[in-house]
Parts: sequence; structure tokens; C-alpha cells
Amino acid sequence: MVVATALVSGVLGVIVAPTATAAPSGTRIERVVQEGPTQFAAYVHSASMDKTIKVQVLTPRRPSGPRPTMYMLSGLGEESPDTSIWLLKSDASTFFADKNVNVALPIAGNGSFYTDWQRDDPKLGRYKWETFLTKELPSVLEPRFDGNGVRGIGGLSMGAGSALTLAARNPGFYRAVAAYSGCYTTTGPAGQAYPRGIVSAFGGNADNMWGGIGDPDWAAHDVLRRSAGLRGSGVYVSTGTGQSGRYDAPGFPGNSNPTDRQVVGGAIEVGSLWCTQNLQAQLAAQGIPASFHYVNPGTHSWPYWVDRLHKSWPFIQASLNGRGNR
Repeated sequence: MVVATALVSGVLGVIVAPTATAAPSGTRIERVVQEGPTQFAAYVHSASMDKTIKVQVLTPRRPSGPRPTMYMLSGLGEESPDTSIWLLKSDASTFFADKNVNVALPIAGNGSFYTDWQRDDPKLGRYKWETFLTKELPSVLEPRFDGNGVRGIGGLSMGAGSALTLAARNPGFYRAVAAYSGCYTTTGPAGQAYPRGIVSAFGGNADNMWGGIGDPDWAAHDVLRRSAGLRGSGVYVSTGTGQSGRYDAPGFPGNSNPTDRQVVGGAIEVGSLWCTQNLQAQLAAQGIPASFHYVNPGTHSWPYWVDRLHKSWPFIQASLNGRGNR
């Protein structure tokens, strides 16, 4: 695997350590269930969505005092209503066991984009994910699991764009941001086609998310247009080139459909490559530091994301500890 790394230089922004805020009225942890030696399930009632969200939490095997919290977002749809796809498809539970960090894995609604929708959708229901992730969940989860008020956010595919969007729209809230194989613009024909296609695939109407084609809410969630909000956070972005590698070969463990991984996964990753290059150019033009990594070969598939999770962790950890490139 060939990794090309580009560090965008710029002026270091001043960062204020995030702190926990009081829980909004009606938001509460209903119960916590231990699922393993270092794994818990917190059932959190969201006041904004008026429903209970399952959030799986990984804690260190040997905790050492209050610690940061890393929120990890999934892609366009969870495979199970009970288990985060990060736990189904990666080694996150064992990888983080010796790290002094809490990892929160919210199990989201399909095609939510982890955003606040303008209106309830007849098919998908009420989505107020930005409110949940920035105002409700941290206020109840971090005190319960010995969080220290410092947090990061990461995501893959749909969750990658959502992680950067949440960070850009809430400057200083996350010290570390990691995005794996995402797209970061929501304006123009190409920028709207991607989220509209995903929402439609789950039977929803994207007009209920950010309005019609000309609604300014689309621009309000465009990372390229709101990139100034990333200044002061440690930003890590990776993508593959779309070229097939050993993980995509017939017979590789877990690769039951090599044609799909090579053709469909390759094409999606080419789109992510284009989006990532545009983001890198935008951040460079604004002098906002970020770490970009291009993986060749690399398709839109889990083995590459597991690799990048491991390789990005030193950067994420340094950013959480206030030592990263910001």
C-alpha cells in the first residue's frame, strides 16, 4: 500500500477546551447495560427526537482518570439495530481497549446524515441528529463515563462528511476530527445528487432534510463553504484512489462479492477522491492545517477503513491531548 501524505500548513488557531453543558430538559440516560468487559450500551432518551437512541460505549481496560470521548459515526445505514457497524466490521472494541479514551457509537437512523432535518419525514421519521450529538448526548454521556469535556468525532463514508459538517458548524466543539472516504460539498448538482440519492434509497425525501434545490440550508451544511469553522481542530482526512488492491481480490477473507467491491466500491471511492482533493484545496487556500492521506490502491470498503483507523489514531490522540496539528 502506498500512502501519500500532504500536510496543509497554516496559522494555528486558538482553541478553547470544550466543556460539558447541562442536559436539555427531557434528555436522560434511561439505563446502561454492560455488553462486555469494556463495552456498554447507554439507552439515551433524546428530547429533540422524542425517542430513545442506543449508544454503544467502549471504555479503556485500565482507565486512568477522566478522559476524552471520541464519537464515531457510521455510513449510510447500520446493518443491525442493536450493534454499531463499527463493531461488526472493524476491530474497534479490541483496538481501543488499551487507549485511555471513551468511544461513543450512536446507532443512527438510515440516511440521516447526522443532521437536523427541517421537517419530519413520512418514511424516516424525526431526525434531529446535530442537536442530539452536540447538545444532548455529550451532556449526559460524558459525566456518566468519566469524560473530561474534551471530545473528537470521526466517521466513514456518509459519516465522514457528517463528522466534518458537525465540526465546521460547531467551531471548537471537537478537538479532533477524522473523515474516511467521504464527500464534503452539498451544493451544486453533484453536491446535492449524492445526499439526495442516499435519502431516496431509504424511501425518504431530501426536501424534508435541507429543503428544495435552492434552499440555503444546503449551503449551510457545505463543509467547503463553512471550512473556517474547522480552524483550531486537528483534522485528518483519508481516501482511496478507487484502484483495486489485495483486499478486493477474489478469495480475500470476507470478500464475498469481489466484483461489487472492485467496480462499485472503486467508483464510489473515485468520487470520494474528487471530494477530498477539493477539500484539500479549500483548506490550503484558507491556511487551515489538516492532514490528508491518499491510499493507493484503495476502494470504498472496510479493510481499508480499519487500516486508516489504526494509522490515524496517533494524530487523533495528539489532537485530543492538545498536541496535534491545528
